[in-house]
Amino acid sequence: MAANKKKILVTESLSAPGRALLNARDDIDLIEFPNMISAEDFQAMLRAQAPVHGVALGATRFGEVELEASGDMRVVTRIGVGFDAVDVPALSRRRVPLMVAGTANSPSVAECALFMMLTLAKRAAEMDTMVKTGTWPERLGKLPYDLFGKTLLIVGFGRIGTRTAKRCQAMDMQVLVYDPYKPAADIKAAGCEPVGDLNAELPRADFVSVHCPKTPETVGLFDAARLKLMKPGSYLINTARGGIVDEKALYDVLASGKLAGAGLDVFAQEPPQVDNPLFSLPNVITAPHVAGVTREAVDRMSEQTARNILSALDGDPIRQNVINQDVLG
Repeated sequence: MAANKKKILVTESLSAPGRALLNARDDIDLIEFPNMISAEDFQAMLRAQAPVHGVALGATRFGEVELEASGDMRVVTRIGVGFDAVDVPALSRRRVPLMVAGTANSPSVAECALFMMLTLAKRAAEMDTMVKTGTWPERLGKLPYDLFGKTLLIVGFGRIGTRTAKRCQAMDMQVLVYDPYKPAADIKAAGCEPVGDLNAELPRADFVSVHCPKTPETVGLFDAARLKLMKPGSYLINTARGGIVDEKALYDVLASGKLAGAGLDVFAQEPPQVDNPLFSLPNVITAPHVAGVTREAVDRMSEQTARNILSALDGDPIRQNVINQDVLG
């Protein structure tokens, strides 16, 4: 590799639009690695390829050890928006920006949250089974529900929460928003009702949709005590991160009939054990952490990831996509 070239490690999940942008630059050398590579193998790869100047991560963890192994890391990017697998303070100590894909997958996650609400309320799995198993006469004993006129509580009003609100408003739902970091004026401007006390508002909501990042503050946010505050017969949707909702406590409130159902795209352990008790419940629908990974979103995220990398290497990182703003001049 020429001395002036920058070596970039990209996960195999970076799709064609992103690769095309990077390959168009004659000063960039791309090295591919598996998305689910072990920490030890990834560290060994970094050492073998050093100096490495940038990395595009899928699910791979990244922190102090990886920074040391890379030799000359200048930008760390996520092909997505979650960054709980990245040690942000470690990057900040070395003045390395952590960049995410902005709004690239936000519409996809918002659509998935709405899909899960509709699937649960309309009892889609049960209706399908009735037709296919000849139990049609049971349909009037298991009537579905409307979203029309129902109250939704959104927890976290960022890129995804705002889009989920807009889609649910189109379903004529009343939207409450809990986000202590968003000005009430911004929430009101979006046609939603800001609420300041999560515990006090949970009994009002027919649906609760989680869209906050996973941080020390939000781990276990929905524990046994808080889940018990939810409205009887309500639904919980989590397309954010596993660990924000206590899975054992969720099982208890679902099995007891306190909650009507739950939609889960994320789990505390991924992939989860197949004997997870939640999977035995008929009122739980699941997905393998793909809410933001549609065909279109992957291309949008990959293209944005490439632009993030190039902006940082060119000395002008796209500011709104930098998580650790403290590294910017």
